[in-house]
Amino acid sequence: MTQPQPLAYRIGLGYDSHRLGPDGPLRIGGVDIAGDLHAIGHSDADVLLHAVTDALMGAIAGPDIGRLFPDDADENRGRDSRDFVEEALRRVHEAGYEINNVDAVILAQNPKMAPHIDSMRAAVAEMLQTTIEQVGLKAKTGEGVDAVGRSEAIAARVVVMLSRH
Repeated sequence: MTQPQPLAYRIGLGYDSHRLGPDGPLRIGGVDIAGDLHAIGHSDADVLLHAVTDALMGAIAGPDIGRLFPDDADENRGRDSRDFVEEALRRVHEAGYEINNVDAVILAQNPKMAPHIDSMRAAVAEMLQTTIEQVGLKAKTGEGVDAVGRSEAIAARVVVMLSRH
């Protein structure tokens, strides 16, 4: 039986959410946003970078962030989510792929994301060793609906496309 040829393109989907608590800052996309809220999590709870990590790992059919960096492991307490992205990117490259583009949505009622989008895009592009043009990012409010709309939670959805190099 012949071995299947590696796929020329792969797509990954990532999702993450965290409860919000009082006292900021809130870290999203590697950028600290001053304010009255912070995300609650075992690591630094960077919802965007967690979703990026899962999208990258999903694209190569790898383990999810919870299996790579368990939330019951002491070494992951307060850990910088950039470490998660770095490991996922290493695995993507090891599998023979590079990032074609990333598209992401942050779901947050508060704080407002618009003033921080460009900084987050630049930070994510740098982490992923891509250009800023390869990183799409937008934000949506919850319009008062569900935990996001009541400012009780924040979430992110990310899609990544990889190409064989």
